[in-house]
Amino acid sequence: MAFTQLSRSFSRVFADTMSLTLQRPFSVSAVRSAIQKMTRVRVVDNSSLGNTPYHRAPRVIHVYTKNGIGKVGDRVLLAIKGQKKKALIVGHKMPGERMNARFDSNNVVLIEDNGNPTGTRIKVPLPSHLRKMDGDYSKVLAIASSFV
Repeated sequence: MAFTQLSRSFSRVFADTMSLTLQRPFSVSAVRSAIQKMTRVRVVDNSSLGNTPYHRAPRVIHVYTKNGIGKVGDRVLLAIKGQKKKALIVGHKMPGERMNARFDSNNVVLIEDNGNPTGTRIKVPLPSHLRKMDGDYSKVLAIASSFV
């Protein structure tokens, strides 16, 4: 009698632990990538093309990197108001390296083919590690009002 009750309770405990091990209390999805194709972005300069309201948000149609994933300082090609324009990524939602700023939206600054910014003012703070990165961002940094 005692042996059957013991075996029943043991089998109940064993079944409960098996169900706990099969459940995963954490996410097993892939790491979020920063900016890739079809990502909606926000234009943060005062250029006329980026500021006039339009029914469709600007989207990335190409990222100029080897792996197709853009981070701060990379150039992208945008589809904005039926036109194709180049832009520079100046902030993204994905948490990056330690002690680097994380933004609430994916921010870009419109640039021309030669690298000059289209607008004359940037409305949001730029990450300060953009100053130390390789590349010619001096004109974009010159029109920025603040850094984070």
